[in-house]
Amino acid sequence: MDLQTNLLPRSLRELGYVEGQNIVIEQRFANNKVDLLPALARELVDLRVDVIVAITAGSIIAAKNATSTTPIVFFGNFDPVAAGFVASLANPGGNMTGILIAPGGTLAAKKLEILTQAVPGTRRIAMLVPEDPLVSREQVPEARKAAAALGIELTIVSVRGGDYAKAFATIVASRPDSLFVTATSYFVTDRKPIIELAAKHRLPAIYEWPEQVEDGGLMAYGPNSLIAMNRRIAFYVDRILKGAKAGDLPVEQPSKLELAINLKTAKAMGLALPQALLLRADRLIE
Repeated sequence: MDLQTNLLPRSLRELGYVEGQNIVIEQRFANNKVDLLPALARELVDLRVDVIVAITAGSIIAAKNATSTTPIVFFGNFDPVAAGFVASLANPGGNMTGILIAPGGTLAAKKLEILTQAVPGTRRIAMLVPEDPLVSREQVPEARKAAAALGIELTIVSVRGGDYAKAFATIVASRPDSLFVTATSYFVTDRKPIIELAAKHRLPAIYEWPEQVEDGGLMAYGPNSLIAMNRRIAFYVDRILKGAKAGDLPVEQPSKLELAINLKTAKAMGLALPQALLLRADRLIE
């Protein structure tokens, strides 16, 4: 079961919404098949739901294309103004608003910098991306620019049809010093195989969420928890259900970012992380 799938209903319960009593939650899953998203979004619109929560880039595009009237609360790591979802962060307008993972960019540059500190002498980094086009469109250019500034060779590897074994075979063949796991809900859902394959190939990897590090990932840099983010999504859903217009609710950005490191994973990889990096960490998991 997807961590994100569990957290949002739980956050809604904290606000007094009990599924089957005073709220009905219709969930639809594409299972990494992006081409299914438009039909799933139209299905929700046809059900006349009161609000749609879209938690992947492809889902947001599908929802936007399916309706211009049903309120949409999005969640992701992208520029919603550049993507054409909202007029501005402060005044979205239209039927969309949401919660952003990162303020001003995608954090790609900072994550690459952290990887170079974790593995001194880094020359090559692999970047794992999903098939979702908006994820790549936003995060890859920023990562390429940062890699060029750092003098690093960046290899982009896309997961096709959820085949992580094949993706990692391509990654390993490029002989990277470390791995940048793109920020996307797809990789939160599929964190277990990604973490296991990174460990198998002894690849130091950086993720987005501390929950991924708690589950065995090496490092994460981003907002302090998925739980906190889902509470904000639930808050926006609550506001809309109580009559607020999505376009009147400012798009939120996190005020604090954290670095989490799993010391047990580092030890298992035989990786001696620099003391300076450990001192920078907001959370050390043992």
